[in-house]
Amino acid sequence: MKNLFACAGPRRHAAVALIVLILAAAGAGRAQTAPAGDTKPAVSKPSPFVQDRFAVGFWVDPPLDERADARYQEIADANFTMIIGSAAGSDRNALEKQLALCAKYDLKAVVFCGGMAPADLPAGPACWGYALRDEPCATDFPALRAQVDAVRQARPGMLAYINLFPNYATAAQQGTPTYDEYVSRFLGEVGVDVLSMDHYPVFKPDQDGRDNYCVNLSVMRRQSQEAGVPFWNFFNTMPYGPQTDPTEDQLRWQIYASLSYGAKGVLWFCYYTPVSPEFPKGGAIIARDGQRTRHWEQARQINAGVKNLGPTLMKLTSTDVRRVTPECAPAEALKDTPIRNITRDPVDPPNDYLAGVFRHEDGRRAVMLTNYRFAYTAWPTVEFDVLLEQVKEVDKASGKEVAVRDDSPEMPGLQVSLDAGEGRLFLMPPR
Repeated sequence: MKNLFACAGPRRHAAVALIVLILAAAGAGRAQTAPAGDTKPAVSKPSPFVQDRFAVGFWVDPPLDERADARYQEIADANFTMIIGSAAGSDRNALEKQLALCAKYDLKAVVFCGGMAPADLPAGPACWGYALRDEPCATDFPALRAQVDAVRQARPGMLAYINLFPNYATAAQQGTPTYDEYVSRFLGEVGVDVLSMDHYPVFKPDQDGRDNYCVNLSVMRRQSQEAGVPFWNFFNTMPYGPQTDPTEDQLRWQIYASLSYGAKGVLWFCYYTPVSPEFPKGGAIIARDGQRTRHWEQARQINAGVKNLGPTLMKLTSTDVRRVTPECAPAEALKDTPIRNITRDPVDPPNDYLAGVFRHEDGRRAVMLTNYRFAYTAWPTVEFDVLLEQVKEVDKASGKEVAVRDDSPEMPGLQVSLDAGEGRLFLMPPR
């Protein structure tokens, strides 16, 4: 596996130094005056970062040039809620301009600003925090912990953001024998407030990477819950190397699979097409010449639904994920979930679904039913474990809870249509 963020070159990896973190100074910042007779200095406990909205973001932000205002309007119009930005670098004026644009268009920003001491890092209502490093090895964890602690001390409540390798990285890249150990050690030794990784599944007839994508999501789900932090993940948007250019349905599938596993953030790779030999075809959301590709309109539509689901998604805790394969009995696969059974018309393709099960903060149960196929619309007949009038759906067009609509009222039972790769979120009373 190559470094999938190498496209940003010096800008990206300058983040390793964010922070020319002079460890002695960081340590001094953490220590406070000890009471008389106490041999240990009191240690402050800065407030952790608290995510206040669902993250719909991206990597590779547009240039901060004379067209910057229009570019950020375009980001907001595509229904993004945040950015991970490196275009400003450590230029204070450029950083202030970027954060002002984010504030103007109701976007949050996690910024790379290599070379700045923690006390000099930018702040403000649009700034969520600072990106420190991409795809670290386990040998980097002690130094990263020092950086995270220094940022927390200097900027309490701000995010010190680090993105991990995917599960197809080699043991040498990870610095651990297994991926589980890599993620577990990262959380234990670095102690971040958001867990994040990038994973780019291949969509080819003879090479289908979807199942391994879900395995990676499963690790993130479990480890983030054990650590008590949310998780985000990057997914693929553009062609490069062995990757094909994702269709709109494949984009949708990647996002709703992540939501089914309880992600609190989905990150597009990439927004602005990076200049690099690694990406000769281009093909991100915005082309190198600043023009929209077909992915911009696709992102606008998909993001609109996710953004409207976001307030409810932020109130949900994942309790289970079930896979309904074409070979299994749905009632058995879904046992003890809010869905009692899924049946189908004999002329339709065999059942193929993800069912993410959740608990709402108000005690209700929730389930996101996602079409695992990215080439066919699905029309499952769904039987919930409560009366239909007790079930609500979160409407992707408005974000409101609405009565469940039978998409085929002339057929027996409740039919729910799911576009290719689409998920729908249902709420029901506790049991």
